[in-house]
Amino acid sequence: MTTVVMVHGAFCGGWAFETFREPFEALGWTVLAPDLRGHGPDAPADAVTGVSMTDYAADLVTLCQGLAERPILLGHSMGGLVCQMAARRLEIEALVLLCPSPPWGVTGSSVEEAITAMGVQMLGPFASGAIAPDAQLMRNHSLDRVPAPERDAILARLRPESGRAVRETLNWWLDPFMTTSVGPGRLQAACLALVGARDVVHPPETVRQTAERIGARYQVLPGMSHWLIGEPGWADVAQMALAWLAEERRAAA
Repeated sequence: MTTVVMVHGAFCGGWAFETFREPFEALGWTVLAPDLRGHGPDAPADAVTGVSMTDYAADLVTLCQGLAERPILLGHSMGGLVCQMAARRLEIEALVLLCPSPPWGVTGSSVEEAITAMGVQMLGPFASGAIAPDAQLMRNHSLDRVPAPERDAILARLRPESGRAVRETLNWWLDPFMTTSVGPGRLQAACLALVGARDVVHPPETVRQTAERIGARYQVLPGMSHWLIGEPGWADVAQMALAWLAEERRAAA
């Protein structure tokens, strides 16, 4: 039996993996794709107000501790950071990160990242309310390779995100509590970090630093952007993750 827990990114929900989970389930794996706290389809818009990245990670730890086996964690974007934070507190089989948000101490590598962080800071030094998704930003940077009909369907399902969690993720240098720290040294579990060569949300150099921090295998995917879980080529990404997991299992046997 294999259980993989797929953790979505900011403004999304477990629905983001509706397609990406299929190759895993075709192999007989159990796939769990929970909604992060306050991200359920029926949750009120202010359900994420004041929620911290620590809360997201704690919820994931609780979910995984209730499983009968060591799970595989797979996180996309901010969900990748949630997975990194939880992995220090769990016994897991492996960790797969798709264009993950970097942990505390990893500096962004692009002008776009700096501009985004500055925009978050301009919301106010203590803003912790719910941030509405920016459809134009998503079109241009996250969903830029997704065909228009699918892109519009995704945009229609986006949820507000916690201003506190976004700040803790993007402006970590202003956080004396080091909320998103994953601690020193390699993670105990085998890790894979994949990033699109065209990703401007979390560019390859930033993901490379994250991979270095936690001891992950790092690979850049030519032609791909940020929505690795659903843009053209997503099936190759899924197969790459599955092949790596199979390789790790053979090595551990």
